[in-house]
Amino acid sequence: MRRLTYFVASTIDGFVAGPEGEYDFLAAVGDHMETVLAEYPETLPVQARGPLGIADAPNRRFDTVLMGRATYEVGVPFGVTSPYPHLRQYVVSGSMAAKPDPEVELVPGDPLEFVRELKRQDGAGVWLCGGGRLAGSLRTEIDELVVKINPVVAGAGVPLFAGGFAPQAYDVTEVRTHKSGVLIVTYARRED
Repeated sequence: MRRLTYFVASTIDGFVAGPEGEYDFLAAVGDHMETVLAEYPETLPVQARGPLGIADAPNRRFDTVLMGRATYEVGVPFGVTSPYPHLRQYVVSGSMAAKPDPEVELVPGDPLEFVRELKRQDGAGVWLCGGGRLAGSLRTEIDELVVKINPVVAGAGVPLFAGGFAPQAYDVTEVRTHKSGVLIVTYARRED
């Protein structure tokens, strides 16, 4: 069975974006990027792959990406309507009226059953790119968290997980410390 991995950048206090969707305060440069380039090259959008020297890098872990509408729309003002053409791309949105790009599929309904079906299919892992509301709605299906914890406190914004109180235990499987101050922490969902 395929695994759903929430691979995301966060602040120390658990925000993946600012109150208006800002994300420029999360480190996109630094020695932690060596880890991302080597182990998660498919998580970089097509516009960055060439300049970073990984244009032809094979997918290492994922063949599918799942995004919420706000996460997807970050690139739209810049003409980026297919940010990950090297992956199967899905945008979960109840408010988008039409498919945003021929290479991007729209998931208009409840994402839970959709993700369960994705996980039953053959293939590599499924990457949950964001955002916090989508992650909250899929929390019971997330098998692994890979959180790039930035040395920043935001105070408010889009939380790592939005939703109601429902504790769920994870085990730390790896912690990587970088000179940039970014910790890349991997968690596996605890099967109790």
